[in-house]
Amino acid sequence: MESRLNELEVKLAFAEDLLDAVNATVYRQQQQIDRLLQEVRDLREQLAATAPAEARSLTDEIPPHY
Repeated sequence: MESRLNELEVKLAFAEDLLDAVNATVYRQQQQIDRLLQEVRDLREQLAATAPAEARSLTDEIPPHY
């Protein structure tokens, strides 16, 4: 009975360590996702700021050979 209890305690300790490792990984991944989302927002703002005010069409462009 005592050896079985010790075995369960060891398994519980490993499970707790594994859970801590998974939690740390998920936390780091969420931080990375948040940073990437902020970068996408910043890039969209930059694109909107540099885009011309009126929409242009490729048919409005004159090829260089004319």
